[in-house]
Amino acid sequence: MGDYLVVGVHSDAEVEQNKGPCVMKEDERYAAVAACKWVDEVVKDAPYVTTLEILDQYDIDFVVHGDDITTAADGTDCYQLVGRMLLLTRDHHIRGSRSVRSPIQGVDESVVANFSQGSMPAGSLTGIAHYLSTSKKIIQFSSGREPGSGDRVVYVDGAFDLFHTGHIEFFKRARELGDYLLVGVHDDQTVNAVKGGNFPVMNLQERVLGVLQCRYVDEVIIGAPYSVTKDVLEDVYHVDVVVHGASDQPLDIDGKDPYALPKERNIYREVDHPRLDLTTTAIIERIIENRHVYIARQARKAQKALAEAEAEQREKEMRAALHI
Repeated sequence: MGDYLVVGVHSDAEVEQNKGPCVMKEDERYAAVAACKWVDEVVKDAPYVTTLEILDQYDIDFVVHGDDITTAADGTDCYQLVGRMLLLTRDHHIRGSRSVRSPIQGVDESVVANFSQGSMPAGSLTGIAHYLSTSKKIIQFSSGREPGSGDRVVYVDGAFDLFHTGHIEFFKRARELGDYLLVGVHDDQTVNAVKGGNFPVMNLQERVLGVLQCRYVDEVIIGAPYSVTKDVLEDVYHVDVVVHGASDQPLDIDGKDPYALPKERNIYREVDHPRLDLTTTAIIERIIENRHVYIARQARKAQKALAEAEAEQREKEMRAALHI
């Protein structure tokens, strides 16, 4: 649609005032958006209501948003931008609902069972969307770049569930050890066998796309084995170094070290990064700890979405009447 993508990210205070509390903190969201390979610039603490003055300030030609009406807490239309607004129809997304289970073993599932929908049934306006991946979508996300002659290939692997800035910082540090980053993403059965409980939260296709959108990643092995094998090191590309985070690594289901082979070849390395405390489990614990707040937020969101849908219908009826 354009040549340069600027993404405005709201502060925690703005989101809480107009929508409800965030799961991810603003600095985490800023970093996550900045790491997306399609994003050229991030506007931090962007106002919830986008004005023409803001567009002029950042030399924006037009704004893209869904075709649903979005309003601030006081009912103000967030995008009153005549002539500079492009809308994506809802046909771009598949909306639906599904029950949500706690991904942490031992947690009473009933305490988060209605998290996605608040106190009322999930509907087309507030339900969680099922994402259906296709080979075309994978290709769109892939960089298509091959390692060049003499490039040092770095391999990392993991579940990369609920993709977050901890993963991003790890990829960034790993990429600095070479020229080409190859990421192995374990399949759902493997992740569940090793981690147990209801892991992974996201399915394999969702996790792969989350990894591929990261600007530090060059290629992905879909359904990579949990233990690094000779095939991983030699058959896709010649891997020069295998990297893991400086944290405990669960053994494979056979009780063996998953990095035994790269250690034997002396190509295994560990890296530190400033987001070691941010993990998938930590994010889940945030949600569970604040579940009552999030459930209330979803209830308010459902009511707000209904009011917006009614306003949208009235607007359509008025436009239709003007053309009679």
